Amino acid sequence: MIAPALARAGGLAAVVAAVGLLPWLAGRDPALSVLRARSAEQEPTREALDAVRRELGLDAGPVALFGDWLLDAVRGDLGRSWVTGRDVLPSVLSGLGASVTLMAAALLVAVPLAAALCAPALVRGARGDLVRSGGGVGALLTAVPEFLLATVLLVVVSVWWGWLPPYGWQGVGHVVLPALALGVPAGAVLGRLVDDALPAVFQERWVVLWRSWGCAPGVLARAALRRVLPPVLPQLGLVAVGLTGGAVAVEVVFAVPGLGRTALGAAESQDLPLLQGSVLALVLLGFAAGLAVAVARHRVLGPALRDAALTAPPPVASRARPGVVAVSAVLPAVVVGWGLTREPLRLDTAARLLPPSWAHPLGTDALGRDVLARVGHGAPATLGVALVVCACSYAVAVLLGFLPGVAQGVAETANAVPPVIAGLLVAAAAGPGATGAAVAVGLVSWPPLAAHAAALVQEARAATHAEARRALGASPLWTVTRHVLPAVAGPVARHAVLRLPGIALATASLGFLGLGAQPPTPEWGLLLAESLPYLERAPWAALSPAVVLLSLAVLAVSSPAVASPTTPSRAASASATSTSAGKA
Repeated sequence: MIAPALARAGGLAAVVAAVGLLPWLAGRDPALSVLRARSAEQEPTREALDAVRRELGLDAGPVALFGDWLLDAVRGDLGRSWVTGRDVLPSVLSGLGASVTLMAAALLVAVPLAAALCAPALVRGARGDLVRSGGGVGALLTAVPEFLLATVLLVVVSVWWGWLPPYGWQGVGHVVLPALALGVPAGAVLGRLVDDALPAVFQERWVVLWRSWGCAPGVLARAALRRVLPPVLPQLGLVAVGLTGGAVAVEVVFAVPGLGRTALGAAESQDLPLLQGSVLALVLLGFAAGLAVAVARHRVLGPALRDAALTAPPPVASRARPGVVAVSAVLPAVVVGWGLTREPLRLDTAARLLPPSWAHPLGTDALGRDVLARVGHGAPATLGVALVVCACSYAVAVLLGFLPGVAQGVAETANAVPPVIAGLLVAAAAGPGATGAAVAVGLVSWPPLAAHAAALVQEARAATHAEARRALGASPLWTVTRHVLPAVAGPVARHAVLRLPGIALATASLGFLGLGAQPPTPEWGLLLAESLPYLERAPWAALSPAVVLLSLAVLAVSSPAVASPTTPSRAASASATSTSAGKA
């Protein structure tokens, strides 16, 4: 318990300190930013700026300001807003209440969706079919951009059908659409992870024993679901926190007064006390979720980890789907290859928002540019950056996974920081651009993978045959390279591939906010962002890059190279097996 506590405390101090340095990292005068936020019409004279500095104590410097704020925060006082002059704590609590409500509603969507996605694997495994499926539906839903889904729901459900209110936060009706926009991708991630783990669980020896004793498929299904939860529980905690602070785009689309939107507004106006209070609340929420998950996981798997009573099943074969692989490979290849032969920057104001035709197979955007050409030329930058970030996140996650206590504590802290805030910090230090956006997304992309790797490392080290090898004199290096690493690398790699579309879209969202690739770069995120205002008139401009991205996501998880199994480190406790079998 000491290592996770120290990791959490160190992560909290680093994040809050970095946020406190934001105005000085940006190289801008915070007094000027505050003056502009208070009154855009007021002339920024020297006297007016000096008055702001004296009022806020800016002359003391960032270290003194941070120290004073930290001492007041320990006493429960988060200070006063630099812009409005109001107490920060009520604003933070109000935003936190809206975000937690939205998070709970999104989980009500995500959990049933995850159950529906993994139900076929659960039924097949209980009946004895242990072949792993491709999980294409889960990958498809995972790759749906949250802000695009939010905009589509707003246009179709609110504007066209008039069923639900489009904006605001006054009643239950205002929660439904944001919850759907957030819950569908989150539920797809959780369902895909469970679906990936279930075939290995059904290969464990206790399942064979229970089946030989005549246990019904329903009994086996319930026991397997309980067994598969420990590696997935940390992801559930990270998803919950991500839904709270990382829902900035959805909160902006639906005008939800949540904590992520509050933090974004504070960062844009350099309202330092409000920004620090918002980030502090998000990080503390991440700590609370992490502790709850740790307690739940200990109750489910604690005895087996303590007694080193886990076993590893043999690899599980994958079921190839040649048709799915072919379609999901041919479509992006044709679109990108054809688009590379066309001009992406040519403007034609007389051809604005044209529908698909032979001259423009995917139509044109709001400036008359050919959408097919922009999709094709944007593929190398978009996918290249996403692949590099995904590979780096995977490497960091696997390395940190071998320090489970540190990995879980640091992951909770990093996961609580919205990508937009990370983007602002990186842009302040290095300036806006594609490289800064990639670094910012990389800083917040590894926590789910690290938490997954840490959970698998703990189980792999507690396997019975690993304990037996150590008793026979096997070296720690042999245990790591021949048992633990192979058991962790495969599942975390499939998880990383599942996150690949989200990484691409996170990078794109920073470009939309002016922190990433700049116009007129034909980057997919910019294509989506520029086309969203015209979604009702010209849906092809926004849907074209999204469809290509969805196809690539299905290809990634359906490819036999990615879906090939490795020896998993999931098994049941021997003592729990005998006890549970006796009860059954």
